[in-house]
Amino acid sequence: MHLQRHRRHRPIYIGYHFFIVTWLFLMKTYSFRLLNVFAESTFGGNPLCVFEHAEGLRDEQMQALALQFNLSETVFILPSRQASARMRIFATGYEMPFAGHPTLGAAQVVRDLLNAGDRLSLECKAGVVQVSGDKDHWTFTAPSHGAPRTMAPALPAAEIAAMLGLTGDDLLTDPIWVDTGTDQLLVALKSHDAVKRAQPDSTRLAQWPQSRIGRKTAYVFAFENEAPEPGQEIKVVSRYFFAKQGGGIAEDPGTGSACANLGGWWIAAERGLPACFSISQGEQVQRPSRLSLDLTADKQIRVGGRVIEIGRGTITL
Repeated sequence: MHLQRHRRHRPIYIGYHFFIVTWLFLMKTYSFRLLNVFAESTFGGNPLCVFEHAEGLRDEQMQALALQFNLSETVFILPSRQASARMRIFATGYEMPFAGHPTLGAAQVVRDLLNAGDRLSLECKAGVVQVSGDKDHWTFTAPSHGAPRTMAPALPAAEIAAMLGLTGDDLLTDPIWVDTGTDQLLVALKSHDAVKRAQPDSTRLAQWPQSRIGRKTAYVFAFENEAPEPGQEIKVVSRYFFAKQGGGIAEDPGTGSACANLGGWWIAAERGLPACFSISQGEQVQRPSRLSLDLTADKQIRVGGRVIEIGRGTITL
């Protein structure tokens, strides 16, 4: 009787193991790295997740993973026919054509994966971005060609200032959309104090100006020494606000694309070239970030910062 019962259940036992083996065979493991970009210390800068080999991931899986990690952006590395590698950049609710700190973090990962040199090219939806490295410091050249694209927002300047908890008297110039790879609303302020006082009003999000891909952002900045000595860096303090997926407003600790757009703002205003800048960001969210911005005489825009890797892991899907 015991032997007969064993034989009767054996097909179920074998079928169960066949299912498990098949399931394991169909699953795939993806490796990722965690990095801080524009960081001067281990817990500074802007956090980033980079998936090393994203072949096989569907768009909806990439979007779900970006939401899972819940960082401002997550990068997926893929092969490219026209660059060292292709990167797809996902925020928690949408794919982005270009972003700054993902580009620098991805460059460090790609250099390691390909055992490449310090000069790379990365393909993204906005075009091919040239990137160069010096140990853990990386610099990208903004993908825009020629004069940066600018556009006046539909809302009056004073109303935009009020949305940011400021007044029209705090504005250095009227806010303007600038696009050197991805469009953002730039708001130049008169003082460091005004940057610190900025506090977006989340009850006005419905009226907040939107970018071409539907993002609601504002990059506020002020010059600490707008007219330095020849060859001296221009010091800038900045903050970057954006509408979160699901509602509310968040602050980004270090925003390379907005830094590039600051360069576009400077060029569009026909200020002196060449010029170099040192940008501080992230102090208010306890993630100090340091960004460098160099504008060449022929209007190339270069943004740089340090990349620190803090961990690695895998996910099985």
